[in-house]
This record gives sequence, structure tokens and C-alpha cells, in this order.
Amino acid sequence: MTPATNEAQASAANSRTGAGLLQTEDLLPHPFAEPLLPTGEVILSELVTNAVTHARTPRGRLIFVRLQLLPHGTLRIEVHDADSEKPAHPTSLTSESGRGLLLVRELASEWGYCPRRGGIGKFIWCHASASPEAAAA
Repeated sequence: MTPATNEAQASAANSRTGAGLLQTEDLLPHPFAEPLLPTGEVILSELVTNAVTHARTPRGRLIFVRLQLLPHGTLRIEVHDADSEKPAHPTSLTSESGRGLLLVRELASEWGYCPRRGGIGKFIWCHASASPEAAAA
């Protein structure tokens, strides 16, 4: 089976585009996709919301989302933005907001961030797996 990949661009005014990608025909026919949808939607929603809310980007820059369902049952999620600053965790556990990355860390089997190759900004990536066996593959 070849990996299924889906990509989209979203502006701050349309930040819900990312979560809708997880239910497209490109990903659902794959046998591993359906169990990944609930977790993937939460993770993607948090990452897109963070990019819209916290990334300091010039007006008109879009957020780029890439989803890839890998053959061993892992969903790779990437959210690209034009801000080069590393993602920040909340300064206090009693803060009323800022727990998105903590949620991503708990739900994803692994995650990280990288500068965009040949471009401005960074991307945050993570892997969501339906089972511990898939996460180890």
C-alpha cells in the first residue's frame, strides 16, 4: 500500500480547513485511517489553532497543512507557518490557555518541529498511531 497524502493551505480566517482534511476520500479508504480520525482531528486542530493564534507572520501568509497516512498505520501531521520562533509551552500549569502543545505531546506517539527547508518559518510535525504496535514500527 502506498502512503496517502493530503495537503491544503489555510488562512487565519479559515483555520478549520485542517480538521476537515482528515475526513476526505483520500484517507478514509485505507484500513488504518478510521481509528486515527478522532486523535488526528484533536492534534490537527490544536496545531492549526496555535499557528493562527501565535505565529507572527506577515499579512497574506498562509498556513500549510500536510497529512500523510503511512503504510504501517501512522498518521503524519505537519503544520507549516511563516514564523521561525520555536513553539512555546505555557509558563505556568495554572494558565488559562496555552496547553495545546501539552495535549499534542500526550496524544502523539512522537512530535517535533523543524525549520522549513528552503523557506521562511517552521513546521511542527507529529505522528498519531492507532495502536502501540504501529507506533513502534
